[in-house]
Amino acid sequence: MIPRYARPAMTAIWEPANKFRIWFLIEAHACDALADLGVIPKDAAAAVWAKGDKPYTEDRIACIDTIEAEVKHDVIAFLTELADHVGEPARFVHQGMTSSDVLDTCLSVQLTQAADLLLEDLDGVLAALKRRALEHKLTVCMGRSHGIHAEPVTLGLKFASFYAEFERARDRLLAARADVATCAISGAVGTFANIDPAVEAHVAEKLGLSVEPVSTQVIPRDRHAQFFAVLGVIASSMERLATEIRHLQRTEVREAEEYFAPGQKGSSAMPHKRNPVLTENLTGLARIVRGFVVPALENVALWHERDISHSSVERLIGPDATVTLDFALARLAGVVDKLVVHADAVEANLNRMGGLVFSQRVMLALTQAGVSRETAYRMVQRNAMRVWDGEGDLLTLLKGDAEVVAALDEATLAGMFDLGHHTKHVDTIFRRVFGTV
Repeated sequence: MIPRYARPAMTAIWEPANKFRIWFLIEAHACDALADLGVIPKDAAAAVWAKGDKPYTEDRIACIDTIEAEVKHDVIAFLTELADHVGEPARFVHQGMTSSDVLDTCLSVQLTQAADLLLEDLDGVLAALKRRALEHKLTVCMGRSHGIHAEPVTLGLKFASFYAEFERARDRLLAARADVATCAISGAVGTFANIDPAVEAHVAEKLGLSVEPVSTQVIPRDRHAQFFAVLGVIASSMERLATEIRHLQRTEVREAEEYFAPGQKGSSAMPHKRNPVLTENLTGLARIVRGFVVPALENVALWHERDISHSSVERLIGPDATVTLDFALARLAGVVDKLVVHADAVEANLNRMGGLVFSQRVMLALTQAGVSRETAYRMVQRNAMRVWDGEGDLLTLLKGDAEVVAALDEATLAGMFDLGHHTKHVDTIFRRVFGTV
């Protein structure tokens, strides 16, 4: 997590002030529940709130760090500092609890907070994609397979395809958020031997979490693995869109390009350069986010009821994955929103191959006219190969092929070269994606 690729709201989730605030809320809400059960005095629970509910300033955080340097235990250091504020009633704090109750429940809160910001980011990407899809719904462009001209599509369909993908990403993230939003206040090895399950239920309700059915002592890490796997899939979708834009910006294509701001420089050596730096950056950031998926998967297999081999991993991947993806999605939304489309290049590329993109329709028309598919393919291909070799355009060559015109008259052949044929179902696709046209 470095400032270059971080935004304040997401970064704040992982700052010590927010972490310790969540720790305090867990402990204070647990005290309320313990007081209701008659396990601790009600005035002790009240004292925790009255004396301990203060901002975690730099001085308080430094004090906790100093204590931890001596005791080598972060939760004990936190509780020791809290006791300095609460006084004698602090002996009732953390009754029947273990460190993982605090750490794991806190991580659940932080991941849900992060998910909420990422959902907002996805909404921004979706809004930009929808606007551009509607704008270019009927902007006919070249569709490519294997990087080679295939058949016409529209730029709107390209944007719609990405919209549908990111809508699925949003659904997955919502599900992952729900799955990771669990609370564990079950004590050592998760048996509730020294704390009533009602305490867990109370804390979960107050923090907007659900109760973890079986926590062993830690929340099962399959939940976290799913969460980070979803982030990895989102990153891959982001890279697919970034890669498409990078290809469209290549000089030989130049159908679209990133917005190039006044005063921007593309190269230290070549003043003419306008490079796809933002989408290249997004491609790199996607690799980083995906890199956190395998460690999250490897965290699932812990020893017996718990070990802490997962802890060091999560201290890194929790902040880094969410902060990086938050930054990247915001950048992606901006790239899409300001993407420059060069209509002249779109049209030029569409016409560049002399009508080869209509070859399938001609072949199918020949089969409808009684020619076998194998023969029809051969008839069209032999003319198409001449176009590849620069000998003319496909329609002219087909009109000069006696075998072709014996099956299809020239007027029918000319009708096969109609771009409208390739856009007739665009509205159907748009209704599937957006529910409207």
